Amino acid sequence: MDKQEEQDRLQDAQPSSDARPVLEGPDIARVLTRIAHEIVERAKGADDVVLLGIPTRGVFLAQRLAAKLEQITERKVPCGSLDITMYRDDLRMHPPRALARTEIPGDGIDGRLVVLVDDVLFSGRTIRAALDALNDIGRPRAVQLAVLVDRGHRELPIRADYVGKNLPTSLRETVKVQLAEEDGRDTVLLGAKPDPQ
Repeated sequence: MDKQEEQDRLQDAQPSSDARPVLEGPDIARVLTRIAHEIVERAKGADDVVLLGIPTRGVFLAQRLAAKLEQITERKVPCGSLDITMYRDDLRMHPPRALARTEIPGDGIDGRLVVLVDDVLFSGRTIRAALDALNDIGRPRAVQLAVLVDRGHRELPIRADYVGKNLPTSLRETVKVQLAEEDGRDTVLLGAKPDPQ
């Protein structure tokens, strides 16, 4: 990561001064536990579940979910990551971004129930890109979506199967998820979108 990328990441991690927390660490742990139980219930034991987190924070959430599923089922649940960078539909509109890693665990995804994990569901375009990326990797039995926050404003017909918190927002607001692995603390912040410079 070069110096500019590091500065951008640190600036992105800083909430605006008017941002207010809508979820704190204990809340995030509680909703992840609930989502894990819902996955076990809907997947009838989670025998064929594979979790794939969408970088960056979706990967950390997937790892936490995998640990909770292991506690519930007493079995290791395969967990990996799915980079969607080259599948995004806004590549031409933004500067180039660094590729993240795609790690498909174990025996792959063919015939398995893949649960995509992300931090915030907004327009649905990230998930559309993830579905395209999955299509190039294999053929899952089914694909489900787990998100920490659903903030609405969908532009595509995509909905989450598992939602930590539904958070109605305006387009003038931002939702920032901070996780200890990346940002040093666990919180979800709701704030005003900064005015363009």
